Amino acid sequence: MDGGHCDFNHNLNIPLVEDQTQRWQRNQNPETDSTNVYGTTSFLKTCFNGLNTLSDSVQMSEKHSYNPSLNVPLLLNDEEKAIASHPTAKNTVSFFGTCLNGLNTLSGVGILSVPYALASGGWLSLAFLFAIAGAAFYTGLLIKRCMDKNSNIRTYPDIGELAFGKTGRLIVSVSMYTELYLVSIGFLILEGDNMSNMFPIREMQIAGLELGGKQFFVILVALIILPTCWLDNLNLLSYVSATGVFASILIILSISWTVTFDEVGLHQKGTFVNWSGIPTSVSLYAFCYCAHPVFPTLYNSMKNKHQFSNVLLVCFLLTTVGYASMAIIGYRMFGDGIESQVTLNLPLDKVSSKVAIYTTLVNPISKFALMVTPITNALKDLLPRTYKNRLTSILVSTVLVMSATIIALLVPFFGSLMSLVGAFLSVTASILLPCLCYFKISGTYRKFEYETAAIIVIIMTAIIMIISGTYISIMEIVQHL
Repeated sequence: MDGGHCDFNHNLNIPLVEDQTQRWQRNQNPETDSTNVYGTTSFLKTCFNGLNTLSDSVQMSEKHSYNPSLNVPLLLNDEEKAIASHPTAKNTVSFFGTCLNGLNTLSGVGILSVPYALASGGWLSLAFLFAIAGAAFYTGLLIKRCMDKNSNIRTYPDIGELAFGKTGRLIVSVSMYTELYLVSIGFLILEGDNMSNMFPIREMQIAGLELGGKQFFVILVALIILPTCWLDNLNLLSYVSATGVFASILIILSISWTVTFDEVGLHQKGTFVNWSGIPTSVSLYAFCYCAHPVFPTLYNSMKNKHQFSNVLLVCFLLTTVGYASMAIIGYRMFGDGIESQVTLNLPLDKVSSKVAIYTTLVNPISKFALMVTPITNALKDLLPRTYKNRLTSILVSTVLVMSATIIALLVPFFGSLMSLVGAFLSVTASILLPCLCYFKISGTYRKFEYETAAIIVIIMTAIIMIISGTYISIMEIVQHL
């Protein structure tokens, strides 16, 4: 797969809404359009940080200097969630390269929670995993069709604006910022859970505060992560974090080794169906397929855009096989006693288990800065120009990490939080919004056909998933507080 590197330095601001003058200038001068990144400053780093980009707009100013000769990178990073940038004038990524990027966008921390999702709903809930995968694949095709309608579309917020104006762009952007923030909180909870499981410690007092082991590790990880959030150059973290697909494969292989050679076995039969747990299962499954905001970047980066449908097919098939395999293996290993993260159930005296756990621990630490950087840039963009400096950037990043840490300490429920993200944000961004935008852009709603009926069914189902899943997730969080 082709890749390239360029070097140009500027501070990237990502506004929620781009005014019409800026948009006209960008459309008239595509070669001078900067890549919009999750806080990065080169196109290579942009694509590595692409999943963390939430809006495509870059505020133009005299101090910005752009290099149009940019290329597409080897890999895009994770997701658990967001949005990528403008493509370059050169579309350089091959079919195989785009498949790798697509697999990386769909591979994230969701791999840890699918056994818990299966246990929540029972074996029958696997049908919902495949149904959500199918619906997400179809809405990915709808995004492609929306982009085919207008050659100026470069990012997901562009689609929202084309369909519903600035309101549409605002809704898309805010939903993605919120998702990034909640996922970053989930990272801290995940770290605290796994580290306290591996290194159990008693309660301690620090500065007059009594902290449990999990709380201590959440704070410790936040302190370790904080300096990475101050960096202007996230190039190294970009390379480290662009390993979602490899990390997922390593976790599956490690747990499979534990089952086969470490005498854990697949002895649990499980429950056929647990109707009360179905909404939780559906929400967690939906969280696994929240990569749609990056699809426009993948599409625009391809040499042969006609192959994009096949790219989506390959990516969804392989990731669904991986998610289903992990769900079945984890549920058969631990049954209804499965934790919200399967790594919490693994025997700590086995090398294979340690490999899976350490892989789980390293990824969130490397990705946290990439997740919060676009939020930091958006917050800085709201400030007056005189306050947009290095010190302000550090202050905003620090406050953001502190707020995420406080929420992780107050709401340390990984499964419930990811279920909330899946129900309220992932279903919205990956299923509901693509359907609504396609309806509006294509004008399909004006004529009743089989596809129109299918899209209406998907929209109604998505609304039900959002309402039921969000309500149950919030109630679970409230009950545990």
